[in-house]
Amino acid sequence: KELIKFKGMPVAPAELEGLLLQHTNIKDAAVVPIKDDGEYGELPRAYVVLNGSEEDNVTADDIVQWVKERVAPHKRLRGGVVFIDEIPKSASGKILRRVLRDKCMEEENGSTQ
Repeated sequence: KELIKFKGMPVAPAELEGLLLQHTNIKDAAVVPIKDDGEYGELPRAYVVLNGSEEDNVTADDIVQWVKERVAPHKRLRGGVVFIDEIPKSASGKILRRVLRDKCMEEENGSTQ
């Protein structure tokens, strides 16, 4: 099982994904670690697919705040929320976290590949 280590505390991506899927505006979600050069080690970042309805005027900050109100401090989405069109998945439906981590690294490095 893959865990994110925030200040040495384990954060289960599946737990945060399950919570995010309870949000009325969220159709799909995946949580991956992003590296933090400071004291934290890794930060949870959510990639989110919105429902696409008229009411989808929710912002990344809205989602971060919504999660913050429902989880322990070490499980907050300190890595932020990124909106995407589709969560990459294998043929069997498993989230391809490696693809999202690579996307994360490209964003951090300013690459446009």
